[in-house]
Amino acid sequence: MKETYSSFYRAHKDKLFGYLIRLSGDYQLACDIMQESFTRFLERYAGKPLNPSLLYTIARNAVLDDVRKRTQRKDYRELIDDQPPDLEKQMLIREDYRNVLAAMQQLEKTERDILALTVSSNMTYREIAAVAGISEANVKVKVHRARIRLKKILKMEKNDE
Repeated sequence: MKETYSSFYRAHKDKLFGYLIRLSGDYQLACDIMQESFTRFLERYAGKPLNPSLLYTIARNAVLDDVRKRTQRKDYRELIDDQPPDLEKQMLIREDYRNVLAAMQQLEKTERDILALTVSSNMTYREIAAVAGISEANVKVKVHRARIRLKKILKMEKNDE
């Protein structure tokens, strides 16, 4: 079981982290919840089949719990800036990434959640539907609409500059 869980962790940690950072926009929160999600998964479901959908559901619920607990809303648009200032290309990429994360925060919570799952995980629309508690057809519609809305937001921000 230990070998299987270890390979499961390696296979899903980066994807789960990507999902969490897209969902929350907060680097530290994504790190914390990723570790917490794997821990909860192992504690509660040890000995049972390793299910990525269940892992993502745990992570999603942890983010929602964190948001509910916060009395003062933290600006989820901040990311830790640990890049050296002399690496211009990396800074431009990081800025683009921040812009996309900021634009995602303007989406409705459901749109953001579904789009983050679609982009970050290798889950099928059916698996995403199970995590989100909606139909597979509804997932497809929400992903399509979220992408269109995200493009509009990014285009408007680009025009404002």
